[in-house]
Amino acid sequence: MGFVKSRKHPVARRSPAPAFTAATLATSLALALPAMAATTDAPSPATDAQTSQAKHLQGVTVEGVATTAQLSSPKFTQPLVDTPQTIQVISKDLIQQQGATTLTEALRNTPGVGTFFLGENGSTNTGDAVYMRGFNTSSSIFVDGVRDLNTISRDVFNIEQIEVTKGPDSTEYGRTAPSGAINMVTKQPTLKDAVSGSVSYGSYDQKRATADWNQQIGNGAAFRLNVLDQNSGVPGRHDVKNDRWGVAPSLALGLNTSTRVYLDFLHVKQDNVPDGGVPTIGLPGYSSPDPARPFIANAPAVDPSNFYGTDQDHDHVVENMFTAILQHDFSDNVTLHDTLRWGRTQENYLLTSFTATAANLLTPNPADPSTWTLARSNPNFEDQINRIVANQLNLAANFETGAITHNLSTGIELSQEKLNTTTLAALNGSTWPAANLYDPNPDVGNALLYGPNGGWTSGRTNTAAAYLFDTLKFGEQWQVNAGARLDHYDTDFDSAVACGSKSGPACGSLATGAIVPGLDADTSGNLTSWQLALIYKPAANGSVYAALSTSAQPPGGSSLSLSSSTNSADNPLLEPERARTAEVGTKWNLFDERLLLTAALYRTTVSNDLEQDPTTLLYYPIGQKRVQGVEITAVGQITPNWAVNAGFTSMHTSTSNGAVSGATTTSAPAADGSNVLAYTPKSAFTSWTTYRLPFGLVIGGGARYSGEMQRGADGAIGTPQYAKAYWVFDAMATYTINRHFDLQLNLYNLFDKTYVAAINKSGYRYIPGTPRSGMLTANFHF
Repeated sequence: MGFVKSRKHPVARRSPAPAFTAATLATSLALALPAMAATTDAPSPATDAQTSQAKHLQGVTVEGVATTAQLSSPKFTQPLVDTPQTIQVISKDLIQQQGATTLTEALRNTPGVGTFFLGENGSTNTGDAVYMRGFNTSSSIFVDGVRDLNTISRDVFNIEQIEVTKGPDSTEYGRTAPSGAINMVTKQPTLKDAVSGSVSYGSYDQKRATADWNQQIGNGAAFRLNVLDQNSGVPGRHDVKNDRWGVAPSLALGLNTSTRVYLDFLHVKQDNVPDGGVPTIGLPGYSSPDPARPFIANAPAVDPSNFYGTDQDHDHVVENMFTAILQHDFSDNVTLHDTLRWGRTQENYLLTSFTATAANLLTPNPADPSTWTLARSNPNFEDQINRIVANQLNLAANFETGAITHNLSTGIELSQEKLNTTTLAALNGSTWPAANLYDPNPDVGNALLYGPNGGWTSGRTNTAAAYLFDTLKFGEQWQVNAGARLDHYDTDFDSAVACGSKSGPACGSLATGAIVPGLDADTSGNLTSWQLALIYKPAANGSVYAALSTSAQPPGGSSLSLSSSTNSADNPLLEPERARTAEVGTKWNLFDERLLLTAALYRTTVSNDLEQDPTTLLYYPIGQKRVQGVEITAVGQITPNWAVNAGFTSMHTSTSNGAVSGATTTSAPAADGSNVLAYTPKSAFTSWTTYRLPFGLVIGGGARYSGEMQRGADGAIGTPQYAKAYWVFDAMATYTINRHFDLQLNLYNLFDKTYVAAINKSGYRYIPGTPRSGMLTANFHF
């Protein structure tokens, strides 16, 4: 059973910087290339696979969900079947079959990954707040291997595939979350003429159109253009909307030659109405935030379609990204790969949030819930600009030393990331009117007067990194995969804050709200990470492996913001948070290498976690967190007409607290007082399968299961402590009209299951799961 007791189907109502260059680095590396290339005269079949992967950005074209997909990064030196790590590739075809439009929707295809967390207490935000294997992974999202640090919702209209690597990944990507990383690979021009696109209309006024035009120019060049226009409601939610448009032109030069250049640009503009959630009043596990009013515990649940925001709520995003990729083959065994990225994202939002505490929930007539009101007490503001300039230089080489074959990948990476925010606040003591608990009205005009209050923050992180990977092959059956990376980071942070505010100092003789200097701090240091794995190949189509890997996240590493708070992991006085993972697993290519089966046992341990001394109430980096479990996946094609994408994971989590001054800390991360990690289902399952019938009809469907999930621990009273487990089933059918045109019907949540998709730390708010809905899409391709 889900949390919500009943669902009322809603009816129509209100309408609603400095750049880096790699020239010197490339020159110095190139001096050594002839000698390296000469170490082998003829590539072996094993080295052919490595060279092919290093030379081609996109890898092999994916049909359905076939396992011929290759990882895009040259840092991964082997095919997936021989890569000793849990990795799942989500193809564009799978995304298209499911009608997924955003990164978080596409990530439903990997078990146990989702946006389960709705924010701290009364605060919340927008965008891809992804949890994976027990930890927030939102700061470990990459585009073509380059970090994409912002809080926006990412569309997939220009995405070729999504690569999800699980476990510490600092050796590949630099600072990352302990749970792994997510890499979005953009579409690139190819040497063919093709035009495709789609027009979709669905329940709750969902409207979306995309187009993809690829044009060959001469013998070795091509141009590609992807465009998007979307104006959509959100299934099951009044007044929330997702409006965006985007354009992504790209040019490729030198295709099928030894030197290839890709020039990409992305521009996306969003004008959304964000979702602050729904009160948990009346749901199972809810008692009352006020012991003096026990009758609240018997209140009916609110309509999950209710919108408690206002018509002032907005989320405006402008994203621009330029990427230049250079690939040069010095020989069949040596390839240089360089990526230059400039990106800028500006986001301005106002999002209504609330906490249904005793003070904020008024019940003037206890016998008449229609008179009850909820204060719109927490306007969440953001006016933020993220910038990045980065250059990544990689050299991939295959050579032999005696009887040992080496597939080597090494490189240098330079980046500068900047964060600038303007502090927005309510002015002149203005507030929003309270919302009727059971019939909220968002039409408040300009009741809230807000604007800049003079505060600001500025953060900058410079990073220089060097890495080396090598796969050593000892005959046909044994391989050793080893990698090491050194990152040097330098973070500066400065701010001006309002005195008397949560983040500001006491005002003293100043007026409350006066702007005073805030935190002015910096931190720098070195991060070392490594990975080591032993691979045994009992057959050419399978592998068995044991692997160890590490990751690190320094203060400010997840947001570019430093904090003077003693309970913040972004305090510059703290050591970096570190993680290590042990994993054993096996991978097999079956059915003529159409289907990849994987199974792995893993344990990730995070150290330097903050814990509070119960006597002094001070925080110390002495805690540990641990998540361990099993993950099993099957991705590919059982027959040429039958495709499958399925995965199961279990996640057993725990924390251990250190000793301070002879006392043992007692903080618990979960609301029920247990030591399990919050926002982490104990087990999860996902599946999707399609079958092509002989008369132009493709049918498909899938199921998703998420186990029981604890929320975080705080002082909230009477709110649900966890979200219950749930199953959701989806279906799809596509009928081919002719070779240029087909119709696709997607049905979501076939049995109209009610469930909690995300819950906030205090348990006052939740996001309802998507109700039963549908989408009809016309696809064209020439």
